[in-house]
Amino acid sequence: MDSILVKLFIKDYKNTQSEDVRIKYGALASIFGIVSNVIICAFKIVIGVISGALSILADGINNLSDALNSIVSLLGFKMSQKKPDKEHPYGHQRMEYIAGFIVSVIVCVLGVQLILEAIDKIRNPGSEVSYFYLNLGILCFAIIIKLYQAILYRSIGKKINSQTLIATSTDSRNDVISTSLVLVGLIISKFTGYNLDGYFGLAVGLLVCYSGIKLVMEASNPLLGEAPSKELVHEIERRIKAHDVVIGIHDLEIHSYGPSIIFASCHVEVDSKGDLVFLHDKIDQIEHEIRNELNVHLTIHLDPVLVGDKKTDELKEFTKTILKENLDFNWSIHDFRIVSGPTHTNIIFDIIVPYGIKQTDGEIEEYIKNLIHEANNSFYAIVDIDHDYNDILPSDQK
Repeated sequence: MDSILVKLFIKDYKNTQSEDVRIKYGALASIFGIVSNVIICAFKIVIGVISGALSILADGINNLSDALNSIVSLLGFKMSQKKPDKEHPYGHQRMEYIAGFIVSVIVCVLGVQLILEAIDKIRNPGSEVSYFYLNLGILCFAIIIKLYQAILYRSIGKKINSQTLIATSTDSRNDVISTSLVLVGLIISKFTGYNLDGYFGLAVGLLVCYSGIKLVMEASNPLLGEAPSKELVHEIERRIKAHDVVIGIHDLEIHSYGPSIIFASCHVEVDSKGDLVFLHDKIDQIEHEIRNELNVHLTIHLDPVLVGDKKTDELKEFTKTILKENLDFNWSIHDFRIVSGPTHTNIIFDIIVPYGIKQTDGEIEEYIKNLIHEANNSFYAIVDIDHDYNDILPSDQK
């Protein structure tokens, strides 16, 4: 659906990983939205005033806000193109998220205004709406344009991973529904004689409000710091574990500073008996591979672990057995090591626990220490509590 416009105005349109191409996609969608919404808005407002149809006038004002939203989106794309500077070393791509949030707030304000006007119209219905066929033609034209907008915005939004355009696509889809409601109300009023203009105007306002609240929540998530996609996490883990020097991976943290600016860090376990220079070179290779193929700036911390030590392996299995029998939530341990002495043994490890459990980190830590010491009073656990920042908790309970 978007291929004709895209091919006409964007060179190298297939290279959506390029920041320049992303900006051109965003500009194309925004400019198309500004032009088309201004045209629809002008038609609806003029015919709404002439015919006295509040629902059509309200729908026209809704389209005016869409034009303003497209301007905000265009400014967001332009500002996100700025290069990193001293104050913003990670770039300015989060301006797209801020633009999407502003769009969402505008939609909410508009919805409240439409509801108030519709209530007034219900109380004072006035005369029958005139110019039926002209109204009918304008509404049908608007529905076609809005449907194309929704498809275009969503297609481009998914291609360039733009939350702003996906939010705008949802707004355009809701415009199709709201304009269709106005059309149905116009037809019913014409053939039944009942003036339902205010009621359908109220339905439009409620729909706009619902859409705006939902968009505000969606636009807030990347600003607050949402979990990365499971697909990205699995792909990073798969590529790291594909290297034979890697024994395990943990503490993977991913931070997004915009659709194409992603930083990540993790710990990779390697054999402590391996050659340090060789292992460091392999880690460098993994970092460059992830950056070149996934566009993720990855920093890896190398964790040497003791491999093939009988006592360590036995105590690790002992610890896992105790945890399986006593913890009622998913967990995973890493960085397991022991320090043995003549009178006691320190068992040292990190445990990943999920969010949403009742106990505090301190309570869980103390509980695990007591479990291990009660099982053998010569064992003392030193436990660090970690959390899964990716919503993909590996389980050691199997």
